[in-house]
Amino acid sequence: MTYTTQMDAAKKGIITKEMEIVAKKENMDVVILRNLIEEGKVIIPANKNHKSLDPEGVGEGLRTKINVNLGISKDCCDVEKELEKVKVALEMKAEAIMDLSSYGKTEEFRKRTVEISPAMIGTVPMYDAVGFYDKELKDITAEEFLKVVEKHAEDGVDFVTIHAGLNRQTAEVFKRNKRLTNIVSRGGSLLYAWMELNNKENPFFEYYDQLLDICEKYDLTLSLGDACRPGSINDATDASQIQELMILGELTLRAWERNVQVMIEGPGHMAINEIPANVLIEKKLCHGAPFYVLGPIVTDVAPGYDHITSAIGGALAASHGVDFLCYVTPAEHLRLPNLEDMKEGIIATRIAAHAGDLGKNIKGAKQWDDAMSKARQQLDWPKMFELAIDPEKAIRYRKESIPAHEDSCTMCGKMCSMRNMNKIMEGKDLNMLREDD
Repeated sequence: MTYTTQMDAAKKGIITKEMEIVAKKENMDVVILRNLIEEGKVIIPANKNHKSLDPEGVGEGLRTKINVNLGISKDCCDVEKELEKVKVALEMKAEAIMDLSSYGKTEEFRKRTVEISPAMIGTVPMYDAVGFYDKELKDITAEEFLKVVEKHAEDGVDFVTIHAGLNRQTAEVFKRNKRLTNIVSRGGSLLYAWMELNNKENPFFEYYDQLLDICEKYDLTLSLGDACRPGSINDATDASQIQELMILGELTLRAWERNVQVMIEGPGHMAINEIPANVLIEKKLCHGAPFYVLGPIVTDVAPGYDHITSAIGGALAASHGVDFLCYVTPAEHLRLPNLEDMKEGIIATRIAAHAGDLGKNIKGAKQWDDAMSKARQQLDWPKMFELAIDPEKAIRYRKESIPAHEDSCTMCGKMCSMRNMNKIMEGKDLNMLREDD
């Protein structure tokens, strides 16, 4: 029996090789996984043209995945430097790479990334359109926007961010409800400008069926973008954000009718107390579709430390049911991240994802922490380094300050609680002041 997409296969009762791989990774019964894909609650972004892909699942009951944003821009257009970041991100176990290239050799970077990456690849075709056609934004036609999407699909990207929920109705709600930071989504702001300059409907909303044709052809997953995501604490959970989310829920059902896989993108900047309600609202309005968030960034006043503000929000969001976290680096709001920024962002986001998995009792999450705790109790330093989320940093810190006694560290020395409790529990004496025999 043939199938067009992972969702189509699931509806026909077919277990694909991608489902088998994901089920094994997640220690989940493959039939349960197939049922969740059929319901739209789990996706496996897997473009038919991405030959190097090692598939991952995103959604209910699965480990929280992380995405790393990369790409060339007009100010930083070195393809080789960005490809080096891709390789490091893959080494650091990112499950997704999102190519946000907006200038220069975008096609070369995209194709080379797809070729080498076992991680799923996402793009925002809207970013590429101006450079692809070498035309002013207002002069690009609806047909041309769709052609860029198809080009990205042909090149093998697994998911695309499409801001289809910013239609004329959403735009009117935005105009009537003043915001502190207006529209901060880059793709959303470009689409809003195009709509205003041409006095036309959002082409991705107006020609959504043609967009679905492309997605069905390549098994391209739709990441329905949040053009109206809040860019400040003040704008969170406002009328524009919720209006767009309602439209995205309707577009989700239309996509599922065509067996197109969908995830929903979310905020953004948001006070910590609003995060649980936002997850609940998305899951309700978008029918349980996987939720993909940037952050959320829980305060606006920490430029240079937004990997921390987002990790705080991301951990809470993941614990309440968010399925996919987009990393944020220390360079957020300031500049294009360099390699070290990227590393810090990845580690912070992986910590947030795992903390969320502990909170929602994902299978296998607690066992990792238990293994680390056991290694600490046994003062087994090699095992601690092996289990660390960032072994390189843990080893470096240990080497920078060598203790007099190998079974301790330079913070506690012979007062180490683990060391002393082990001795007492074994019925041994303590030699706090004497030299060891």
